[in-house]
Amino acid sequence: MTAADAPPIVFVHGTRFSAGQWSSQLAALREEFPVAAVDLPGHGGRSDQPWSLNAATEVIGAAVESLGSGPALVVGHSLGGYTSLEFARWRPRQLRGLVLAGASASTRGAWAVPYRWAAGLVPRVSAQRLTRWNDRLLRRLYPPEVVEATIRSGYAFHTLPAAWGEVLGRFDASAMRHVAAPVLILNGEKDTVFRTGERDFARAHPDARVELIPGARHLANFDAPDAFSDAVRRFARQLPARN
Repeated sequence: MTAADAPPIVFVHGTRFSAGQWSSQLAALREEFPVAAVDLPGHGGRSDQPWSLNAATEVIGAAVESLGSGPALVVGHSLGGYTSLEFARWRPRQLRGLVLAGASASTRGAWAVPYRWAAGLVPRVSAQRLTRWNDRLLRRLYPPEVVEATIRSGYAFHTLPAAWGEVLGRFDASAMRHVAAPVLILNGEKDTVFRTGERDFARAHPDARVELIPGARHLANFDAPDAFSDAVRRFARQLPARN
């Protein structure tokens, strides 16, 4: 793969986070690929914008266009993974490849019940208390260089009910049939919840494969940032050349 053919990569963050989630990946990959990370509506620098999947796909599309190198590899984690599936369905010409990280569980049926309950509970707890809990948790589990950008950007607790409310009940493995590009399902080995549908998601697409990050949990790019970046790098290098 020549430098001219290196796919641009757009990273899409997970629930309550922002573009800062990807600081390690941006640093690791920017010398080889054009890279960008977005703030979804209601998150980070777009915290005052209302959430919707339609608006989120517009944000991803604008990021792809901003890199100016043709269709992109889109890497989405959790909420960002399901949002990237929606993007893949409606913006196929902008997609060169898709990485679903922690986003290979059906959001339909009984699985969604505890998440609906949690989404309803979040507004009952003050944002200040939730922020303190999240800051302490991230600083206890991860090195500063991995999480400080996320902590500085703050958390989008106010957007969580709307985001989950739209995603829950909407996605299962059948969404993979709308993806007209190669797919890497990249999960933490110990992410038991979001791995529940990984085989179904892989079987539903003619060019999808599963890769696990050893020892990692749901936040695999925090648990093992180098391994996560390496997996994205290998997948990007293997993508077909642009037409």
